[in-house]
Amino acid sequence: MILKIIYYSLIVITNIYGLYFIITAIPVFIKKEKNIKHPDKLHYFEILIPARNEEQVIGNLINSLKKLDYDKTKYEITVILNNTQDKTKDISLSQGANIIECQNKITCKGDALKETFGIFKDRQDIDAYIIIDADNIVDASFLTHMNNSLNKGYQVAQGFRDIKNLNTNWISSSYALYYYIQNLFFNKSRILNNSSSSINGTGFMIKKDLIDSEGFNTKTLTEDIEFAGLCSLNNIKIDYVSEAITYDEQPTNFKVSWNQRKRWSKGALECFKIYSSKLLTNIKNNKSSLDMFLLYSSPIIQVLTVITFILSLIINFQNKTLLTTQNMILMILLTIIAYLAQISICLYVIILNKKSIKKYLSGILLFPIFLLTWIPINIIILIKKNIKWQSIPHTHTVSIDEIN
Repeated sequence: MILKIIYYSLIVITNIYGLYFIITAIPVFIKKEKNIKHPDKLHYFEILIPARNEEQVIGNLINSLKKLDYDKTKYEITVILNNTQDKTKDISLSQGANIIECQNKITCKGDALKETFGIFKDRQDIDAYIIIDADNIVDASFLTHMNNSLNKGYQVAQGFRDIKNLNTNWISSSYALYYYIQNLFFNKSRILNNSSSSINGTGFMIKKDLIDSEGFNTKTLTEDIEFAGLCSLNNIKIDYVSEAITYDEQPTNFKVSWNQRKRWSKGALECFKIYSSKLLTNIKNNKSSLDMFLLYSSPIIQVLTVITFILSLIINFQNKTLLTTQNMILMILLTIIAYLAQISICLYVIILNKKSIKKYLSGILLFPIFLLTWIPINIIILIKKNIKWQSIPHTHTVSIDEIN
């Protein structure tokens, strides 16, 4: 009896979680973005590039930033060096970028950004910061669209995260699909519903006044989603700027992908422990707090889903219905339906973003496997206390001209 109560309680919790994200994604199908007139002021941007050993990719990023179709007197490029042991500094200087070498102990990107924001605090000419990872390259109109977001009154904005090493293998393709789905069904749907999007790691903007007044007080391994949660608690809306495109290098090695996603999940869990009660209290003031609460709880929810499945097997075994023909057929049908549903979503975002299905085919077919591999990751992070940040090697050298 107790087993069944736990089982049905978990079904309710996991289904409500899934249903919430389905309902909140509906605006992408029924609403259109409004064209609102806004001022045409040109703001001054400080582009920040946290970098460690990035000699193979930093040159292409800086080159793409120098080709932005934005007034060259209205932005500057600064590379933030953290324990660099290769030629990242020399290449950055030769490309005309400014250099900041971190003096404090750096355990993650958030630490490097926090130190840099302190250095720039007294600069009166900077209107906003742009944070871009060293392995990215940037579309020429990136700053123009971020400038428009500032003119609309947003203090924080997230751009569109695309991929520059698409054809490497199914892992990199799966990452691209993951971000396309997040961009559309989370970020864009929130903007269409007059709510707040989130930040996902790179290609985002923060108004300098906000940093000067509120600070950048992140504590976890995932400074991006943590800062998004802090914005929610401070009732600050995050814009989603689909035209501001960065091309990101995604992992192609499963072990590297495993370690990266383990850090993501551990960071989300840390955010859940620190902010869950505050977010729940703030829901009455800001509905995006519910989004962040559920986002932080996603590793826990996925593990609960696995537990629910195991309990269903135990209950069916006790009732001697586990291996009946009817149950076996039902399980097979549900598995096929779930697989086809995920494939359909992948195809939808590929077509919507005007990408080639052929180029993404391996990622489309194996995307459900990519998601399933998150299950052992989330089980591990719930058990293992210490998950350290690990650097990811970036070697895919592509210029913005090749992308274009």
